[in-house]
Amino acid sequence: MASESTAPEFPNATFLQELILDSADVEEFLDGLSRFSSRHLSAPGDEVLCGVTLLRQRKAATVASSTERARKVDEIQYGFGDGPCMTASREQVLVSVPDTTADRRWPDFTSTVAEQGIRAILAVPFELDSGSHAALNLYSHRRNRFDAAAVDLVREFVRQSSLALRLAVRFAQQNDAEVNLRATLESRTSIDMAVGIIMAQNRCSQESAFEMLKAASSTRNVKLREVAARIVSSIGQGPATTHYVD
Repeated sequence: MASESTAPEFPNATFLQELILDSADVEEFLDGLSRFSSRHLSAPGDEVLCGVTLLRQRKAATVASSTERARKVDEIQYGFGDGPCMTASREQVLVSVPDTTADRRWPDFTSTVAEQGIRAILAVPFELDSGSHAALNLYSHRRNRFDAAAVDLVREFVRQSSLALRLAVRFAQQNDAEVNLRATLESRTSIDMAVGIIMAQNRCSQESAFEMLKAASSTRNVKLREVAARIVSSIGQGPATTHYVD
């Protein structure tokens, strides 16, 4: 690692906020973060690989990586079911492996990656909202690559990035909610049109028409919205569309 006087400068909050605004989604933001981390920690002939592990429903997945090799190293860990990065994410603790050939906490994983040239690992958890767990994973081919100065530098970087990541996740959740609302409204449009068609064809009440629609859904074991869409399409009007006013 570079000496303290030449240590790389990581971005400030403004840079991270701009990275969020320039990213289409959380994954793109984390990809940019991973590439930036790798680029600023690496030196000529001394590359640092970077990935981001996210725990979802107790399962780990790499949502970002600086290179394909970084992603594959992460996936080796997931194949064994545990390792430094999963531990860092799950337990919210910093995990350092100075030498993969000497560490005995995850012997299967460390021996496997050591054979592939990975000698040092550093995993630092992001500080996210309750229920979300993630960690920044750093890999090096050099033993003892992540000394105390490097750990302090990365820890501060992750602390700043956590604030930006929480904001990115909230944006994503808001977008998901909007998409779900639109899907619900579109489904409701098809159902309302199908009910109207049934009322006209059977000269029945709205309540009776809706009960007929539900019965068809149950009998055919097909979702209500799909039965409704088929009914609308059957009269030659094409699929129902919902119009939005901004």
